[in-house]
Amino acid sequence: MAKLIKYNGLLAINLSLLTAFALTSCSTTSYKTTAIVAKNVPMNTQYEENKEILNFIAPYKTSLDNDMNKILTYSPVVFDKSIGKWQTNIGDLFATFTLELTDPIYFKRTGNHVDMCLLNHGGIRAILPQGNITTRNAFEVMPFENSLYVAELKGEAIYEMVDFLLYEKKPHPLKNIEIEVDAATNKAISIKIKGQAVDKNKIYHVATNDYLVNGGDNMEFFNKAIKKHDLDYKMRNITIDYFNKVDTLPIVNQTIYTFK
Repeated sequence: MAKLIKYNGLLAINLSLLTAFALTSCSTTSYKTTAIVAKNVPMNTQYEENKEILNFIAPYKTSLDNDMNKILTYSPVVFDKSIGKWQTNIGDLFATFTLELTDPIYFKRTGNHVDMCLLNHGGIRAILPQGNITTRNAFEVMPFENSLYVAELKGEAIYEMVDFLLYEKKPHPLKNIEIEVDAATNKAISIKIKGQAVDKNKIYHVATNDYLVNGGDNMEFFNKAIKKHDLDYKMRNITIDYFNKVDTLPIVNQTIYTFK
């Protein structure tokens, strides 16, 4: 009888061990990354001459090249942001057509007209060469996914804008604003929008892009906007639409800054 009791005890122990092992085996094992190893793989002729890959992508490349090489308009001169201290011909052009294409959209949605335009000098990333202008040129000059915005700014914020522009001394693209400057102090004597002196209590509707409207390039005066309107219109698409609209790009003659 004693032997039977000892056997039953061993059986119970073995069953417990088997159950524990089974439960452990069925549990989910967690893993974690302990190291990341990387290496450079040179692209040699073995990859470049893979006919199967080249044949596969050929139709897509041909279609893309056809789209990118499509002629949109003609440029009578080279438009270059590096030429000009306070204004550039490409900056004047971009601010002009941005305002032109923005205003009807904004008026339809809000009942208000756009008063002026301010873009950033650094947002223009290439020249427009003299001659035929293609879709590829539009992508090169405006490669980012920036969107068009209109900010409602009080006149006092416009004064801050002008202080910033005079301090920075960069040819940021502008339209519909005239700034008379004291050459000795580099301070604004007068500021006009659409030919009228800026009223510090009046609301002005300023076309710009999403980067600047959120304070990019240290343009913190946009943080004082009463309201910001996203027009859901990419700056590159504005550029392409305008290029498609005109046969020849105009040379914009405007005077933003007058020094006395």
